[in-house]
Amino acid sequence: MKRLIGGYEHGEWRAVMARNKGQTAAAALARSEGRAGPGSRDELGGRREFLAARHGAFRMSSDRADIYARITNQIIAAIEAGAGEFVMPWHHEGTATVRPINVASGKAYRGVNTLALWAAAQSSGYPNGLWGTYRQWQALGAQVRKGEKATTVVFWGQIGDNTDEECDKTGDAGERRRLFARGYSVFNCAQVDGYEPEPTVARSEEERIAHADAFYANLGINTVYGGNEAYYLPSADRVHVPVFRSFRDVASHYSVRFHEAAHASGAKHRLDRKFDKRLARHEVALEEIVAELTAAFVMADLGLACCPREDHAAYVSSWVKALQDEKRAIVTAASKAEQAADWMHAQQGTAAASKAKAA
Repeated sequence: MKRLIGGYEHGEWRAVMARNKGQTAAAALARSEGRAGPGSRDELGGRREFLAARHGAFRMSSDRADIYARITNQIIAAIEAGAGEFVMPWHHEGTATVRPINVASGKAYRGVNTLALWAAAQSSGYPNGLWGTYRQWQALGAQVRKGEKATTVVFWGQIGDNTDEECDKTGDAGERRRLFARGYSVFNCAQVDGYEPEPTVARSEEERIAHADAFYANLGINTVYGGNEAYYLPSADRVHVPVFRSFRDVASHYSVRFHEAAHASGAKHRLDRKFDKRLARHEVALEEIVAELTAAFVMADLGLACCPREDHAAYVSSWVKALQDEKRAIVTAASKAEQAADWMHAQQGTAAASKAKAA
């Protein structure tokens, strides 16, 4: 196992200390030019995260910037800003709904990173979901504009292994004892010059609705349509949803259906979703956040807008309280929501295989 000092491997720490001795002049020059120089604090705060400026990444330890607090505070601010209108960071009413995408890999961000980037895009009004580190944009011939503020995303790395793991794949904190958090500062496409995103062709609304109906049917969840309330009844393992005409629009209808299906995904014979003891007092609030995020993730995957529910006002204060009390709560909730979304996607293959077998 590699020896860590202050979040750095022993050899890396010695190299860092050696570099610092010659940084005074360079840092002074950088400050005079109004830019972040070697050894300076990055604009997101933290302690001397000079590796972030050079490599776009920094490791966290107990005496360094708290990645959970950063993301939690960002999301709480976004929730409180929209709470009066029942609008959360994951709502995209009237706008294109997409998962944030890394410009270098072309892969979608997952878990809490999706939520953090949605919140940043919402607060700054970014119209595009492409993100990348400073170096990734440079490699594409683009340049991050001076003064632009970065957004933090987090991945997990295993000590003794150079492979990064996304936090949503690691489970709760008890399963992370051999992992360390690695934060990356990323910038949106709207923050750079010299890059033109490729145009995308979206499915028609009719196609997206048909796909969403088929997707939901493949979940195999017993669903009853009627009444005035939407809820999941655990004792009967049944979802209840008002009829389609009860909703103001298509997006509201599917948002509610997938929200309740998310609750059903936590049943013992499915994911058997549980929260560890440190989060037990906030279990009800966290389960609601999980259901909300699951619906948002799936709706984004299906190309549909995720709309706010009118009953959000009753939940918002408990959500904020849970996030404020436990800084890792949002990471846990987003992780479990991603697991629920993954389960829903997995049912599509299972349903197709069953149909093929029956034929």
